[in-house]
Amino acid sequence: GEISMFVKDVVVQNQVGLHARPATFFIQKANEFKSSIWVEKEESKRKEPFGILSLGIVGGTTIRIIADGPDEEAAVKGLVDLVDSGFAEGAR
Repeated sequence: GEISMFVKDVVVQNQVGLHARPATFFIQKANEFKSSIWVEKEESKRKEPFGILSLGIVGGTTIRIIADGPDEEAAVKGLVDLVDSGFAEGAR
């Protein structure tokens, strides 16, 4: 079939950006979906969720979340919501 992907940009809201704990939350969330997931920052190459720490994502950075697979739309939405929430630090 033809290649389709679901893509959305989101601004990282929390001050520290995608450091250890937020990155862990992001990876755990990404693992809930069947789709392949990548993250891009500005001109950087796509990274698997496990590679996101090496992107050096700080607060206020816009990242692009890309998913390809059976639940790609849900995957992108779930990850965008997580980032939008500032990783819900302190919230359950």
